[in-house]
Amino acid sequence: MVRHNNQLPDNLPQLQNLIKRDPDSYREEFLQQYHHFHSVLDIFRLEPDKENKNLCESIMFLAQIAQCYLEDLKTFPQTLVDLLKTHSTTLDPEMRNTFCRALILLRNKNLISPLDLLELFFQLLRCPDKALRTFLENHIVNDIKNMNAKQKDMKLNSTLQNFMYTMLRDTNPKAAKMSVDIMIELYRKQVWNDAKTVNVIANVGCFSKVTKVLVASLKFFLGTDQPGEDEEDEEDSDREVDLKGIMLAARVNKKTKKRKKKVEAAKKLYTQAQKKKKKPVAFNFSAVHLIHNPQGMAENLFKQLQDGNERFEVKLMHLDVISRLIGIHELFLFSFYPYITRFIQPHQRQVTRILQFAAQASHELIPPEIIEPVIKTLVNNFVTERNSSDVMAIGLNAVREICVRCPLAMNEDLLRDLTMYKNYKEKSVMMASKALIMLYREQLPTLLAKKDRGRPTEASVEIKPKRYGEVLAVDHIPGTEALLREDAPELEGDEDAPGNDSDSDWVDVSSSEDETDAVLREQRAKKTVTTVKPSKSKQAEVAKEESDDDDDDEDDEDEEDDEDDDDEGEWEECSDEEETNEETEQQKKQEERHIRRSELKRRAKREKKKIPTVTSASKEEEEALDDETEAANGEQTLNTAEAMQELALTKIFTDADFARIEQERVKKQLTHHSRKRQLDTEKSEFVKLDAIEMIYKRRKADKEARIESMQKGREGREKFGYKDNRMNPHCSKTNREKQKNKNFTMIRHKVRGKVKKSFRDKQVALRKHLLHTKKMK
Repeated sequence: MVRHNNQLPDNLPQLQNLIKRDPDSYREEFLQQYHHFHSVLDIFRLEPDKENKNLCESIMFLAQIAQCYLEDLKTFPQTLVDLLKTHSTTLDPEMRNTFCRALILLRNKNLISPLDLLELFFQLLRCPDKALRTFLENHIVNDIKNMNAKQKDMKLNSTLQNFMYTMLRDTNPKAAKMSVDIMIELYRKQVWNDAKTVNVIANVGCFSKVTKVLVASLKFFLGTDQPGEDEEDEEDSDREVDLKGIMLAARVNKKTKKRKKKVEAAKKLYTQAQKKKKKPVAFNFSAVHLIHNPQGMAENLFKQLQDGNERFEVKLMHLDVISRLIGIHELFLFSFYPYITRFIQPHQRQVTRILQFAAQASHELIPPEIIEPVIKTLVNNFVTERNSSDVMAIGLNAVREICVRCPLAMNEDLLRDLTMYKNYKEKSVMMASKALIMLYREQLPTLLAKKDRGRPTEASVEIKPKRYGEVLAVDHIPGTEALLREDAPELEGDEDAPGNDSDSDWVDVSSSEDETDAVLREQRAKKTVTTVKPSKSKQAEVAKEESDDDDDDEDDEDEEDDEDDDDEGEWEECSDEEETNEETEQQKKQEERHIRRSELKRRAKREKKKIPTVTSASKEEEEALDDETEAANGEQTLNTAEAMQELALTKIFTDADFARIEQERVKKQLTHHSRKRQLDTEKSEFVKLDAIEMIYKRRKADKEARIESMQKGREGREKFGYKDNRMNPHCSKTNREKQKNKNFTMIRHKVRGKVKKSFRDKQVALRKHLLHTKKMK
């Protein structure tokens, strides 16, 4: 059947729509268009550099209906791939863009393998077409992300990563730059966040001869590859303020549909903002941790820095990456410190960042004699009175940041010189010096003068200064001695909460019940220190000795009776307290020593006349008692350490236990007068620039703050303004006062007349006046 007036061959969008609905009915029209495509393609191959719109329309038409005729269009995707590979650089930009869009359509319909298409697109990145490169970059990133959305395709990822490795070495700088941008973007989107991607960027990108590739790779390791974070935060905060206003207006204003929609949209934005806040913070430096050979990378980067001739900003990036590698991985690169010392000058550009790099490159394993010249240069160039107070404060802050990471680099004489600035006239210098003192109070108090060491705390007494290379291995959880004591502090507000009872709420993870019972019995035996109370037989012996001594000395007997009565009263009180309240371990030991010593003194007193050598014997017994007490304390400490180790191995601590441990730790750090501000001496992987540039100075107030302070100062004061001395405020004013409220045009003629006379005119006028007065006389 022949169709008359058939407009379908000329109207491709309509034919495309009909074929998608009923492919079998329109097979003839499709074959007609397919043959037309081949004929147009043959014409195009004769002149591939000219634009052919018919070919573009045919290609897009066939790409749209390719899923309807799979057998007929089996070779169609490969034909497009061959065209792009052969004529990628000579094709018209519009035609090249159309071919790429058609291939993406076929990829979305799974008619072409992703590996073939991605390899082709990576090759097309060499084309001198910026719009196409941006389009291809977005597609590559989204396509790889979608392929790894449900489950990571390790085989495909490995093949593409190997291909990217070769692309980074490409001679075309644009293709290499686009390749490294794609890898960084995939790492940011948590798609290729493995060690292989990081090491490809580290080994190839950071040593590329193309400056743009080098800078992009260095920025990746610096964690500055996330633009606009501050702007997004500001937008979120502004949006949140608007939200509050909308919610408040909805309560007061008239209820309308428009306002209702606004409120719903505001609630949606609010929930989105809350979700963003709850998201965990991305670890910026995870890429630095995944490098396989950080020592080799740091050495090669330093060599590249010394031999290269890049601009100053790129040199700073090199220094930043090297310092982070040294600090995080605790590397040894001794030639780095003399190199960076050359830039430590107050007039040096970006000097605070250079000081930051010096602090980042410091760690405990570097010998102190390597970092000591850096500190001396820093002090000599910055901490001198010929510089401004801001420069001195920055120098002291930089010294503190270096000493936080390597405290042994400071010697005693230099530290005592720097602590003398605690009484400096400028507050910024004074506070920086006091911060250095606070640091060494906790790290190495022996280097400070005695007056600067401060009041000792339990924590400072327990801390032992480490020598170079010494590592303190801990076999227990620090602070668990608080749980072993019977007087463990109870947390406020948690009496009824589960987990407060130290023994009852521990979860037992031992192998068997018998072992558990044995451990519990052993712990209770260790932590329970019973009070040494005299038994009945011992009391009888003491009473017998007292009765034998009655005839010798009546005065002594009275004193002894009084002492015995006092002792018996004490024992009764102690026994009553034991029944009602639990006494601390320290008090029990003191009572035990006091009782035994008083007993020895009474014996020595009674036998003073009979045996004169009793005093010396009692002294010997007292010394023996002291030695025995010290041995008991040492044995008790050993038992406590064993109990703490046993506790760490056999028990799981509850949240209440950890809170009690933290409470005990804070309690140890406090003196009688607790500090207003605790110094942050914890070593972080990254040195904040604010820690070096932190200057304690009163900042200039803005206009609103100044107006507020002025209005606050006027409170309770008389009304300001013009004050006249008239007795009657309602009386008339002078013409001069009235002029102040008049329009300028009314008094302009008077203002013009008041022209200042010159010195010569004044002389002439004075001469005339004197002559006139003389004639009048």
